[in-house]
Amino acid sequence: MADSRYSDLDRPPLSQGALNRALVRPGGLWTGITVVDSTGSTNADLAQAARGGAEQGAVLIAETQLAGRGRLGRVWNAPARSGLTFSVLLRPTVPQVRHGWLPLLFGVAAASAVRRLAEVDVRLKWPNDLLIGERKLAGVLAERIDDAVVIGMGLNVSLQPAELPVETATSLAVEEAACVDRDPLIRAVLRELESHYRDWTEADGDADACGLRAAYQASCATIGRRIRVELPGERVLEGVATGVDPNGHLQVEADGKGHTLSAGDVVHVRPAP
Repeated sequence: MADSRYSDLDRPPLSQGALNRALVRPGGLWTGITVVDSTGSTNADLAQAARGGAEQGAVLIAETQLAGRGRLGRVWNAPARSGLTFSVLLRPTVPQVRHGWLPLLFGVAAASAVRRLAEVDVRLKWPNDLLIGERKLAGVLAERIDDAVVIGMGLNVSLQPAELPVETATSLAVEEAACVDRDPLIRAVLRELESHYRDWTEADGDADACGLRAAYQASCATIGRRIRVELPGERVLEGVATGVDPNGHLQVEADGKGHTLSAGDVVHVRPAP
C-alpha cells in the first residue's frame, strides 16, 4: 500500500467525475476536466492538445507534476496531491493585442477565490504571483500556441514547512488557512476564472470597461512599493511601482522618470510605508 494513491488520507485524490459534474455545463466555459496521476507538465500537455485542435475550456489537473516550469524557465516540484497543479486552454476572440491581460486575469480570479474560501489575505506580485505577506503561495505561467493561450498554475495547499521548495514560499497549511481541501479550492478558482473571463470577453478585452484593471490594482502588492526589476539583457531598474497601464504593463518611477515594463523579474525591496 505504500505506493497507493489512497495511502495518504491527508492528501486524497481529486475526482474527475465529480469535478466534471460540478463545473461542465451547457453554455459554460469549461468543456472537460481531466485529472491524471502524473505528467511532466500540464502546460506542455495542453499546448500539444491545442496544436491538435482541442476546443476552448479544456482543463488538465495533475496530482503530481514531474517537470513543472515557472517564469524564466525555473523548475519546481512538490509531493503528490500537496497542491493544485493545473492548466486551462483558452481561445480568446478579443483582439490579440489585449491577450496580455490573460495571466493577470487568472491571477486576480485565483487570488479572489482563495481569499474568499481560505480566509487568507492573498495579494498579487506583478505580474501574477500569489503572495501571503512576502511569501509565494502560487505561480502562474501563460503560453501562446497559435490562436490559443494555455495558462497553468501551481498552488501550494498542504505542503509543510520542510516540504517547501524555497524559504520564500508558503502554503495554505503553513498559513493555517480555513480551507486546505483541494476539491472546493479548484472549483472556486475555476468558477471565478470563468466569471472574469466572460466579463473580459464581453468587453472585447477592454480591462477598464470590465473592471479588470481596477480589480488587479486593488489586489496588487507591488503597487506603491519600492522594487528592483531584473530586465532582459542583465539590466536592473530600481524605483517605485505606481500602477499598471491599460495593457497590464507595470509603471515604475525611477530617477525622476516614468518607465513602462512589459516583462521583468520583480523583487520587493522593502515594505510599503
